[in-house]
Amino acid sequence: MQHQKILILDFGSQVTQLIARRVRDAHVFCEVHPCDVSDEWVREYAKDGTLKGVILSGSHASIYEETTDKAPQAVFELGLPVLGICYGMQAMAHQLGGKVEGGHKREFGSADVRARGHTALLKGIADYTTPEGQGMLDVWMSHGDKVTEMPPGFKLMASTDSCPIAGMADEDRRFYAVQFHPEVTHTKQGNAILKRFVLDICGTRQDWVMGDYISEAVEKIRQQVGDEEVILGLSGGVDGRRGSPFLRGAVPPGGHAHQAGQRHPQALRARYLRHAPGLGHGRLHQRSCREDPPAGRR
Repeated sequence: MQHQKILILDFGSQVTQLIARRVRDAHVFCEVHPCDVSDEWVREYAKDGTLKGVILSGSHASIYEETTDKAPQAVFELGLPVLGICYGMQAMAHQLGGKVEGGHKREFGSADVRARGHTALLKGIADYTTPEGQGMLDVWMSHGDKVTEMPPGFKLMASTDSCPIAGMADEDRRFYAVQFHPEVTHTKQGNAILKRFVLDICGTRQDWVMGDYISEAVEKIRQQVGDEEVILGLSGGVDGRRGSPFLRGAVPPGGHAHQAGQRHPQALRARYLRHAPGLGHGRLHQRSCREDPPAGRR
């Protein structure tokens, strides 16, 4: 089954995988890829029509430095919704004509954010309302730099006393950005915000669950392998150990899968291969690919 999907571009945040977790919890398929993919890669990734939106992650870097990573410009040319989170917001602002500056004081921890502008992303989402009727969000901030001037076409979406532009939106192009982190549990309405983006703004189908992944991946491997042989390299890690029975189920009848151990010392590798699930079950065969370690590491 071909799933609609969300692309997450990782700029090095410690919590990028939490973004993916929140998206998958909404039963939407997503993939995390490095932020330095090329424009050509982005266009090719979107060519089949299953890509429904892009999320730009946070980072420890400063977007205005020459050596820091930028988002592929093609992301903003696909005609798809884009959500920038923390550094992702700063990248969006910087690359689309706004201004980002270093803050006088780093903001780290809980913050009360005022939602503004009644944007599609935040409309109706609040932790509490002030006596003046202002919707407020209890969020988690972690930044030093901040957007000081929005790009053309953007309007203010959220603010705090110390971060006047804590959120911005260009609703014509469906570009949204927040300085806080909706992916962490400290942001109480974070899950609701990410669901709003993925489901309502991107319009992605909720047709993916983790439990279906194995059967779908097995079928995909079968189609790809056909009647060819397969080599599975085992380094001794958990991925390889779990991959043994996985591969055994995917190799079609009459096919052959060869497992190659690569860990030193030899005794440890031999012990691992003896206990690796799947060995000795018909179509999986052990091969030794021993290579002497470099001098000084024996």
